[in-house]
Amino acid sequence: MIHRRNFVASMLATVGIGSGSAFAQGEQFPNRLVRLVVPFAPGGGVDVFARLLAEKLKEKRGIIVTVENRAGASGTLGASAVQHSLPDGTSLLFSAATHVMARHVMLNAPFDPVTDFTPIARVGVAPMLLVMSPNLLPKTITELVMEARLQPERWTFAASALGSPGYIATIAFNRLAGFNLVIAAYRGTAPGLADVAAGHVQLMIDPVVALLPMARGGQVKALAITAANRSTLAPDIPTAAESGMPGLEFASWYGVWGPRALPNDIVHWLSVAINEATRDLASSGRLADLGIEPVAETPDEFARFIAAEVARNAELLRSANFTPV
Repeated sequence: MIHRRNFVASMLATVGIGSGSAFAQGEQFPNRLVRLVVPFAPGGGVDVFARLLAEKLKEKRGIIVTVENRAGASGTLGASAVQHSLPDGTSLLFSAATHVMARHVMLNAPFDPVTDFTPIARVGVAPMLLVMSPNLLPKTITELVMEARLQPERWTFAASALGSPGYIATIAFNRLAGFNLVIAAYRGTAPGLADVAAGHVQLMIDPVVALLPMARGGQVKALAITAANRSTLAPDIPTAAESGMPGLEFASWYGVWGPRALPNDIVHWLSVAINEATRDLASSGRLADLGIEPVAETPDEFARFIAAEVARNAELLRSANFTPV
């Protein structure tokens, strides 16, 4: 029977972690319960992805991962729980692109999403869809812009949340079109989409997987995918460039973070394990069902991506004279 200490040392060696590392001092980490905090309610796209990842990590690495939903305060309640946890790898945050914009859209954000967290892995990206109330006439972005320019007061965008990818993409839409349509922020996709379907507001940009069912059912009209290429989920829907607005390329994305000061050895082990799990989910088709394309990045690549994303989005918010609330 292999002694426990030798077994753990051998397992750590397989991922390139030395015996004198911080990770080696916490020998039981791979066999301890890991809490994956989702800062949104159960049942949404982020929650579903997190649960698939947790299952795959257990299957591939033998880690018991529990998904904990801590919704509230625009996603900052759950993130704060991870921020204040011990940096030992057992409390992780699974969130979306909205997380990194907290300081730019909230007047009193409880943390700095860049400096108070450790990026571990960006795991997926999901193109977004521009939809319109079904009773309106435009069939392309070109036609939409022409009508909205004549009567801008009759057009309003819904957004699922302040700072969400859809909110940022809507600001970019206004900038590219050369006008400033009103953006109404909702508490989630569902209420905003319901108002678009009812004609109370006219437009919305949000992840394809969230909007496509109602577009397929005719409750809203799909105009364009905000990506360079058409989505495999909806190959009949043109890209924004094909519909008349080159440059409108925005996506929702998902990632895993730990608290600040998470040791490099733990970050490396988790990054390798999470990327492996993501690849398996993609190969099985589970991510395609959610409209998500897999991403595999090192922690350093993820950190550079975040820096570029925050810089671009912050500049867009400034150009719209956005005031944090």
